[in-house]
Amino acid sequence: MKSPITGKEMNLVKERRLLNFRKESFEVVFHYYLCGESKEQFTTTALDEINMNQVFNQYRDKFNIPFPDEISRIRHKYGLSAVKMAEILGFGTNSYRQYEAGEMPSVANAKLIQMIDDPNYFMVMLELCGTLDEKVKVSARNKAQSLVEDKKRNMFQENFKTYLLGNHIADIYSGYRNPNLEKLTEMVVYFSEQVAPFKTKLNKLLFFADFLMFKQSCFSISGVRYKAINLGPVPNNFQSIFEYMANNGAIEILSTEFPEGYTGEQFKPKNDRMFKSDLFSTQEISVLEYIAKIFQSTSTSEIIALSHLEEAWIKNEKGKEIISYEFAFDLNLG
Repeated sequence: MKSPITGKEMNLVKERRLLNFRKESFEVVFHYYLCGESKEQFTTTALDEINMNQVFNQYRDKFNIPFPDEISRIRHKYGLSAVKMAEILGFGTNSYRQYEAGEMPSVANAKLIQMIDDPNYFMVMLELCGTLDEKVKVSARNKAQSLVEDKKRNMFQENFKTYLLGNHIADIYSGYRNPNLEKLTEMVVYFSEQVAPFKTKLNKLLFFADFLMFKQSCFSISGVRYKAINLGPVPNNFQSIFEYMANNGAIEILSTEFPEGYTGEQFKPKNDRMFKSDLFSTQEISVLEYIAKIFQSTSTSEIIALSHLEEAWIKNEKGKEIISYEFAFDLNLG
């Protein structure tokens, strides 16, 4: 960005600052451009969004307030419009729509939204709503009852998914996303189609994609937690995750014997398995495309070396701690 004062290119500066929101203070990695001659500081709309998203994310984390995608997910699983959900919760229609668009709910309203994620409590709230059309109420009640039964039938499957990705809620270690096995699976499918990587390279592709997305937006794609091992950052519990994906027909893992005496596992797409692009935002798709393109011809040893240059690996290389997504702001990509 050029300085509006001198017309010369300015440096992007990142420094820790305290920003206030709703009488709370939060430390963020504040982004701004610095004019070298005048020492004036400037931001863009994109930088303002990154700075404030850090504040909002920490506020949601501190007070356990669901993120917009979670609020939308809860409504959609009952098959309701925003107007009807607002009616059930006793919110103003505009207020509820703004929550899904990113507006911060009050702590009290946030608790109500979280509580109706449980179909049993949702049905209680549904019966307390005396203004809802009876046909809508019957449909929503049937959907909620069906969800209760599905949960009982699929208890083992749900518990196993929790084992794979953990039962943590969105925080700085998940890129402020709840862990999403479906999206992670599609990321693996995409990179299998575009790059056909071996396992070690795939782990780096996933890391770079999630962390680049966070660098750009303050949100990861998959909600996955990463650890630093000797070969670079990897998704926590990656071996079991990949085996689960292969067993469920998402991808093929082919073993290759190398002259050096070791075996490599290469990820290939299934002929009848298409990448589900509709699960991702336009920005997320752009990040996946960018990562696939720049690392298309990069060897496994080369991508390991590149990952070892990242602060996310350098500061966590002992592999005992989950990597904070805050290291994404130091990422050498993007």
